[in-house]
Amino acid sequence: MGKFIFKRLGQMLFTLYIVITATFFLMHAIPGGPFTREKPLPPAVIAALEAKFNMNAPLHIQYFDYMKGVFSFDFGPSFQKVGVDVIDLVKAGLPISAKVGGTAVLVVLIIGIPLGIISALKQNKWEDYVVTVIATLGVTIPSFVIATMIIYVFSGKLGILPSFGLTSWKHYIGPVIALSGFSLAFVSKLTRSSMLEVLQQDYIRTARAKGLSEFVVIGKHALKNGLLPVVTYVGPMVAGILTGSFVIEKIFAIPGMGKYFVESVGNRDYTVIMGVTIFYAGFYIIMVFLVDIIYVLIDPRIKLHD
Repeated sequence: MGKFIFKRLGQMLFTLYIVITATFFLMHAIPGGPFTREKPLPPAVIAALEAKFNMNAPLHIQYFDYMKGVFSFDFGPSFQKVGVDVIDLVKAGLPISAKVGGTAVLVVLIIGIPLGIISALKQNKWEDYVVTVIATLGVTIPSFVIATMIIYVFSGKLGILPSFGLTSWKHYIGPVIALSGFSLAFVSKLTRSSMLEVLQQDYIRTARAKGLSEFVVIGKHALKNGLLPVVTYVGPMVAGILTGSFVIEKIFAIPGMGKYFVESVGNRDYTVIMGVTIFYAGFYIIMVFLVDIIYVLIDPRIKLHD
């Protein structure tokens, strides 16, 4: 286990280094900059701002200086928000995104997995058809369309749900439904197909032939192997949902990580773009690593060194 963790940590750090480097140079390759305006600033003002943020230095010098800051968890100040560091924006936005995303993850797991199991056990029956229709709609309709429909119908027409902010439990309903729609549908479809394959295995027939109850057969024998493909998807899914959907947070005016990222892209706020990207990439890599560990806990036959 120790050797495996050490090896994976090295791979994770190298992957994160590639992400940081690629993002840095691609970002600077795009025309324009953080001080570009529709009404151009005086050249003297631009020169003073670039000198203040060390943007007048050669690009490779800027890169090495930025990497030094990353190693000390200093992602620099925001170019657009005066007196605010990037790490402060992350600290402010992450808890909000985590609340909405965590709720969405629970909805996906609590509803999606049981729906997939029911669909597999009731194959070609009305329960299976209902789950299939729901899953198909969830996969095919984009999350921003679901969000827009919720605001139009339940906020605008019916007036039963708020359309922005997070000041009460009702404010979570719209964003959570929009965030969890695709993942819930995908998890239910993935669980169904995996369970159907597992239920055809010889050891399941043997368990049933021994007279074991259907609850024991499904819960103890089939579900473990049936959930392996689901775990593969859930790891990256959790990373994506917990860090917030950029579009959904913008639509519902939620002041989370997504809001800051969208604003930073529009304003060419380089340091905020880099900080949010690094955090998201790091969280994603960690979740993939945890998936490998969970594999072994679910199925001991899987070896870490493999």
